[in-house]
Amino acid sequence: MVGTDTSTRAAPAVDLIAPIKGRIWLACAIQAIAAVAGIIPFIAVAELGRVLLAEPPLDVSRAWTIASVAVGALAVRLVCLMAAAAITHIADLDLQLDLRRRMAAHLARVPLGWFGERNAGLVKKALQDDVSAIHHLVGHSYTNMVSATVTPLAALSYLIWVDWWLTIVALVPVAIGIGLYAAQYRGYGEKMEAYGRALADVNTAAVEFAQGIAVIKAFGQAQSAHVRFIERTRDFVHFFWEWMRGLLVMSAATEIVLSPLFTLLAVLTAGLLMIGVGLTTPLEVLPFVILAPALTAPFMTLSYAQNDMMVAQRAAERIADLLNRPHLAAPVNPTKPKGSHVAFRDVSFAYDGKTQAVSDIDLVLEPGTVTALVGPSGSGKSTLARLLPRFWDVTRGSIEIGGVPVTDMTSDTLYGSVSFVFQDVQLLRSSIADNIALGRPDAPEIEIEGAARAAQIHDRIISLPHGYRSVVGEDAHLSGGEAQRVSIARALLADAPILVLDEATSFADPESEAAIQDALSTLVAGRTLLVIAHRLHTITGADQICVLDGGRIVERGSHGDLLAEQGLYTDLWAAHRGGSNRVEVTQ
Repeated sequence: MVGTDTSTRAAPAVDLIAPIKGRIWLACAIQAIAAVAGIIPFIAVAELGRVLLAEPPLDVSRAWTIASVAVGALAVRLVCLMAAAAITHIADLDLQLDLRRRMAAHLARVPLGWFGERNAGLVKKALQDDVSAIHHLVGHSYTNMVSATVTPLAALSYLIWVDWWLTIVALVPVAIGIGLYAAQYRGYGEKMEAYGRALADVNTAAVEFAQGIAVIKAFGQAQSAHVRFIERTRDFVHFFWEWMRGLLVMSAATEIVLSPLFTLLAVLTAGLLMIGVGLTTPLEVLPFVILAPALTAPFMTLSYAQNDMMVAQRAAERIADLLNRPHLAAPVNPTKPKGSHVAFRDVSFAYDGKTQAVSDIDLVLEPGTVTALVGPSGSGKSTLARLLPRFWDVTRGSIEIGGVPVTDMTSDTLYGSVSFVFQDVQLLRSSIADNIALGRPDAPEIEIEGAARAAQIHDRIISLPHGYRSVVGEDAHLSGGEAQRVSIARALLADAPILVLDEATSFADPESEAAIQDALSTLVAGRTLLVIAHRLHTITGADQICVLDGGRIVERGSHGDLLAEQGLYTDLWAAHRGGSNRVEVTQ
């Protein structure tokens, strides 16, 4: 079972390195030559010792030949090692570039709705950490394993030629060490999974305690949060100690048995006994003194290479998972819309094809009108609104702009027709000007500044150290309301005729709310607007209000008409009354 699992998990790594497989094979072949060349000087020392200690007369010519071969072998080894390392490291750089390009190209086609806080972390880890983790596999592990395999085999071949009885003695520590290793790593996969879960519990408790410390202290619960963190830490320490305690003796025994010194002692002991009974001679024992330790020394290298392989396999799995994420199908015959008329036709959508979010939606957005989506939490408002800019593809039905399904438009065409402003503002770690001009990278500075003025954010920008060239997160630290106004400036500059708006003032302070509302008044003028309403007083002037419940539109009409129906909207309005100051969305 363990072997099957390992081979299955190795598949992603094998698939990812396929483009450079030929170069890896070449590097491994050169490394094998280097490994053989590396053992030749030791053989030469043994043979030279046998020549020098042999009975007179001394064979000077043979001695110089052996010395020359040793020097030549060292030169070959040096050249081969440099060549193998150069090949694998250049191949690794090419692979990293290829993987990052492939992931970037694939992510550009992944539905926008997939990108959230959690998935953004996965993207960062895959693009940076996981790609870097494969470096050890490509740059070092394969060649190290070749060297660690070929070196003892070359030494073994020579020792068998010298004395096969002593060779058997030299192999005894190898056999014992392999058996101990096998016992030591039995159930290792399950233990590692349990280790990951235990460590995750500690991390979760630590993050919970650190992030919530202010609230926890305010409500007098600091002690309980501290206790939870300590308990998780104790659980982790207890698990880890129980695991390691069972391995300590076996691990120490394995290290001792596979140490070159233990092999040397075993060979010397056996050699002395065999010399005593006349089965061998001191000259035949000499090669074993020099080369027998090479039979066990590479096992530590193999152990490290195995760890690198395991890390690389897990990294490759995450990269492969990212590359296998379903992406939006590109249109076969791209078409441009004629106008800004929007129609949802029998639209249904289910997350991952299973969790139904919206069902049987028929909705028309006339050009220049305001349509508001309201409803209880989880009713499908945000999902429905985000289907229009194609954050996901619908499960059934179609969404059309200007008579053209959004699936028949290129991304440039779609986002030239639809822009959006959501509560969860995302600004790039780039200049303020670049963030505003994201939809129109070639926009002149005067238009960027005009959009910022209209969004009520120009004064704040020019107060920054480098004005519009200030970099977000470095010399531009914006509040939530300020970041929201930058996103509104972005939408203004894009100048798309259709706007999807997730009520942008829900979490703003009164001063920011007033500025955002002024900016929104400029933004929505003359556009077809689909707004997700959390504060009902902001959409009383909407042309049509759609009430969602359970992913379906259960009511629709104007504010007055819906109140007259005494349905769900009336209940929502009653719950809302007495809230914040009245600010209506108008055009």
